[in-house]
Amino acid sequence: QVQLVESGGGLVQAGDSLRLSCAASGRTFSSYAMGWFRQAPGKGREFIAAINWSGGSTYYADSVKGRFTISRDNAKNTVYLQMNNLKPEDTAVYCCAARDGGYYSTKWVDYDYWGQGTQVTVSS
Repeated sequence: QVQLVESGGGLVQAGDSLRLSCAASGRTFSSYAMGWFRQAPGKGREFIAAINWSGGSTYYADSVKGRFTISRDNAKNTVYLQMNNLKPEDTAVYCCAARDGGYYSTKWVDYDYWGQGTQVTVSS
């Protein structure tokens, strides 16, 4: 069982940066791949970024590639999402997710545990 708690969201202006954190409970965090997804009002859940168990492999959606960076610190049981050059279309609730087995997926149905999410609002 893994419990995930996101933090770091907020209201920013276009062009600003934010860093989201996702703290995980449990002693086996390093065995999970981690992903970030977002959901804007009236839209479906969108894959943003993922990282494998060691942090050695990452993958990004085209919409955020070059602007967002996912990383993890297994000693702190935490995964991060650094978001730079934010745009109004990045406004959404951002959730982290954990997938058992260590290898990531871009499909939300492949993830086993989810956090409650943190709101990111980008004004123009």
